[in-house]
Amino acid sequence: MLDIKLIREKPEYVRERLASRGAGDDAKIDELLRLDEQRRKYLADVEALKSQRNRASREIGALMAQKKTAEAEAKKQETRDLGDKIADLDKKAMEAETARNNLMLTLPNLPDESVPRGRSASDNPVVRSFGEKPAFAFKPKSHVELCESLRLVDFARAAKLSGSGFLLFTGRGARLERALIQFLIDLHTGAHGYTEVSPPYVVGPQCLEGVGQFPKFRDQYYGVAEGDDAQKLGKLYLVPTAETPVANIHRQEILREGDLPIRYCAYSPCFRGEAGAAGVGTRGMIRVHQFDKVELIKIVKPENGGEELEKMVGDAEKALQLLGLHYRVLLLCTGDMGFASAKTHDIEVWAPGQGSYLEVSSCSNCEDFQARRMDLRFKTAGGENKFPHILNGSGTALARLFVALVETHQEADGSIKIPAPLQPYMNNERQIAG
Repeated sequence: MLDIKLIREKPEYVRERLASRGAGDDAKIDELLRLDEQRRKYLADVEALKSQRNRASREIGALMAQKKTAEAEAKKQETRDLGDKIADLDKKAMEAETARNNLMLTLPNLPDESVPRGRSASDNPVVRSFGEKPAFAFKPKSHVELCESLRLVDFARAAKLSGSGFLLFTGRGARLERALIQFLIDLHTGAHGYTEVSPPYVVGPQCLEGVGQFPKFRDQYYGVAEGDDAQKLGKLYLVPTAETPVANIHRQEILREGDLPIRYCAYSPCFRGEAGAAGVGTRGMIRVHQFDKVELIKIVKPENGGEELEKMVGDAEKALQLLGLHYRVLLLCTGDMGFASAKTHDIEVWAPGQGSYLEVSSCSNCEDFQARRMDLRFKTAGGENKFPHILNGSGTALARLFVALVETHQEADGSIKIPAPLQPYMNNERQIAG
């Protein structure tokens, strides 16, 4: 959530930053300020009436002492009338505040000034890349061909179980998926200093609102009902990413400055209905409704947010480097950033069988946007309560990492080389062959 004080004091700056996203949210600022001013006026009127009522109450005592009963009764009626007016204005102030806050929840974060202006993904500059695209002496197969010939994924039976957009890993495919997850967790907890947590996979709507996924994306996630009780829909949701529960671990808390930075690492399956928007009907693992991901979360002091974002990107890159994958790092432009982000780097890995780059990590500094929505603060050494910066990043996401891995390390005979870091998780095997 944006800072209402910033909007009041620098409305033109806020409009300009929102306009750079190109979504038209800057047009909401006038209505927001109108509601905010209306609320403040109602509250000021309430305080004035309360002062008037207090004076009248004091006068009643004096009139009663002077035996001026009729005048005292008139003053009592005056205080009752004032009480009715105060109640009415309090209600109007609350309504204006609710409308203002609901509108605030629809406003995305302001892009950091270091973010390049742009309209879409085509405007995202490449910051750096690692390695070269692999060269093959044969025509590389797609992951679908490889997974079917080596019996790593059963696409047909997955569709029979759950419909399109779901995967059934089998045999060594299931082991490879698990190996990747364990490798990523061990890397980030062992080498990068994150603390592993294992969160619930269902959360309340307050968690989705806290990270900025609600209300904007409410129609894209899976609601959970107990049995056939439709009345309970909307009380719990399957997590779209581990960011949702993990970033909310300290919601509504005041941390000590010495507790920061906090760095969490978590595995979870991710459930997203939005995958059906494009391409889910086709076979493969590029767009699916359920996938695995290892998520990185940081809660840091505001002055360290930029530095910690760069470190997080480097942490995700290290995983790809160790797996011998070619990738590139992009800086997302204003028009392509996520709703809650102030600055985002995407990491795209090369998938030879697709002949294209696939996004496997998105690392963002949301600055104090999410902390405000979940009322998370920390107390400085001087006793001031401040909002921390919250960062999130994929460290990394599967199944696209799985796709890039099998397509990059395929051999002419249809087998797949297992990168050295994964071999201990794969019974020390060096190859997956038919």
